[in-house]
Amino acid sequence: MKVYHSLEEFKKVENGVVTIGTFDGVHVGHQKIISSLKQIAHNKHGETVVLTLHPHARMVLYPDDTNLKLITTIDERVALFKAFGIDHLIIHPFTLEFSRLTATEFVRDILVNKIGTKTLVIGYDHHFGRHREGTFELLEELAPVYSFDLEEIPEQDVNDIAVSSTKIRTALNRGDIAIANKFLGYDFELTGIVIKGEQIGKTIGYPTANIYVQDKYKLIPGHGIYAVMVKIDDEEFKGMLYIGNRPVVNGSKQSIEVNILDFDKDIYGKSVTVIFKHKIRDDMKLNSLDELKNQIDRDKIEAIKLLSQTY
Repeated sequence: MKVYHSLEEFKKVENGVVTIGTFDGVHVGHQKIISSLKQIAHNKHGETVVLTLHPHARMVLYPDDTNLKLITTIDERVALFKAFGIDHLIIHPFTLEFSRLTATEFVRDILVNKIGTKTLVIGYDHHFGRHREGTFELLEELAPVYSFDLEEIPEQDVNDIAVSSTKIRTALNRGDIAIANKFLGYDFELTGIVIKGEQIGKTIGYPTANIYVQDKYKLIPGHGIYAVMVKIDDEEFKGMLYIGNRPVVNGSKQSIEVNILDFDKDIYGKSVTVIFKHKIRDDMKLNSLDELKNQIDRDKIEAIKLLSQTY
């Protein structure tokens, strides 16, 4: 897969089979579009092209709104598109100037003249262009004018899947990993750098790696204890992840820390990826470190049991 970080980097293709969208999560609904894109390209001997915009439109149009959190970082989306076998991925900067393009200008100048779209594959009820004025009905009018075919993923196909990025974000916010992973079609991941913590876990026999997530827009699942796999330097280890404010020690800031089972290497400064498998329990207020240790003992038994079902 070739990746382009602006439309200017992209060289027009002869027979582009194109789709457009934000694709946060690249979930099973998006995968339906990608599957159709690839099948059409195969039938027409064309090349698949995905055009996505970064940063998210809301970050540019409403910069004071800090509530938006995304399922996937741009790097995670790139990796997913590569895994799904796309030929070309264009990540074009979303700016205020770009947002002022009318739907017709977007189709004529971007899709047709710049990319070389011969077939446009669009998700049901997709809107685009200034004020989201672009609709499937408008595309039906423009397709014969600019000589491209139009394929819409049928409403029934989308409804059968009944999934959206919003539903996945809601599930993750409440810690419902089972639903989130089902809708994603893969296991949700979180990547960060291991930083120094207060080393309280070490005093009770459960040393943890404190994880700093650099992307401030990355969605962090709801507080609780999770059974996870931890990827370090292409190796995977079983672990227990904690997300919360550490009420036992009266913590005030959210902490993300993982106890990696049967692991004792120094990984400060390393990038680690946590792969969410199951939620074990909600965070809880315990009265002492002894109570905390006893509870973590029980959590470890449950984590091993849950992860043994997966691996």
